[in-house]
Amino acid sequence: MTTATKTAPAAVKARRQSPLATPTDLSREAARDVAAALNGLLSDVFALYLKTKNFHWHVSGPHFRDYHLIFDEQAAELFASTDELAERVRAAEAGWDQAHAHVARAQAALEHAEADVARQRQLQSSGFVATAGLDQAQLAARVQARDLEAVRFAQAGAVHDVAQTRAALMRAQEAALTRRPGTAWAIESPVDGRVLRVVQESETVVAVGVPLLEIADPDQLEVVIDVLSTDGRRIPARARVDLDAGGAPRLAGRVRRVEPAAFTKVSALGVEEQRVRVLIDLTSPAEQWRSLGDGFRVGVRIVTRAMDKVTKVPVSAVFPVPAAEGGMAVFVLDGGRAKQVPVKLGARNGSEAWIESGVAPGAQVIVYPPAATRDGLRVKPRKV
Repeated sequence: MTTATKTAPAAVKARRQSPLATPTDLSREAARDVAAALNGLLSDVFALYLKTKNFHWHVSGPHFRDYHLIFDEQAAELFASTDELAERVRAAEAGWDQAHAHVARAQAALEHAEADVARQRQLQSSGFVATAGLDQAQLAARVQARDLEAVRFAQAGAVHDVAQTRAALMRAQEAALTRRPGTAWAIESPVDGRVLRVVQESETVVAVGVPLLEIADPDQLEVVIDVLSTDGRRIPARARVDLDAGGAPRLAGRVRRVEPAAFTKVSALGVEEQRVRVLIDLTSPAEQWRSLGDGFRVGVRIVTRAMDKVTKVPVSAVFPVPAAEGGMAVFVLDGGRAKQVPVKLGARNGSEAWIESGVAPGAQVIVYPPAATRDGLRVKPRKV
């Protein structure tokens, strides 16, 4: 059996006029004024949309097709500015409400954890629970405190999203009312600089947040390279860097940071490598690298270790030998014959090897020795 109830007209009218329970930092009067202004603006835009759509269907004359298409496009823009952005505001407000609920839940969890700590402390002082129980409760309270801090940050971000989408809605609706054919809508860049790339090249309707241009300041140029992660571990902070930009003089720089996260890259030989990015600041006078730009190719040599007055040989002269024979060796020229000499390496790079012991300064070595090279083999030096 269903029982029908009748609500008094006065109660219905009061409920219709009551404000929505939306969280806001505005006063009741201010919220009412803002809502009235937005409702008026929204109704004006929608009325303009209906008139434009009416012109779209009823236009006539020799330029019917051109006007028909123009009015249809303008009507679509008007509707999108009122519908899409209004939906974004609603979505942002829903996100704010969700963040507010998360804060309340985290606050309640923290209060519960703090109360549990107090109980555990009282029981521990009476000898009813072990110290480990109190430690566990204190740890849980600290975790809840961090959770509360995190959701409060999320709440602040949600408030920013609401403000941003409301501002976009106001600007789009104002533009829809005041913009005339042939007038431009100025878009200000958040930074000073030069245009690197035009992302949106053709004229079209774009949504809020779609990138249009890439802008950067050439005076803040930096060099970004990637090296093997094993090499990245050996790069010291503020290491000296020599750069070859394809002209003279060579440029100088300093390593600012080796990024903490590596990535996988497939080499030209099809081998997967773990590599890491290195950020380099240019220290040469700006006049020397002014011709460089974003995405330019440069050759880089990072100095990981520097020593004075050391013996060096071409890295192609050094070859491995059994550990019992010293591990590394070179062939030196001794009286017109090859002589294998064990050496101790201090360090090496792609072109040179530092010899700590085994080879005297000024000795001649054989580079790229063939597999048939052996002690006592007669050899003759040649100029390359």
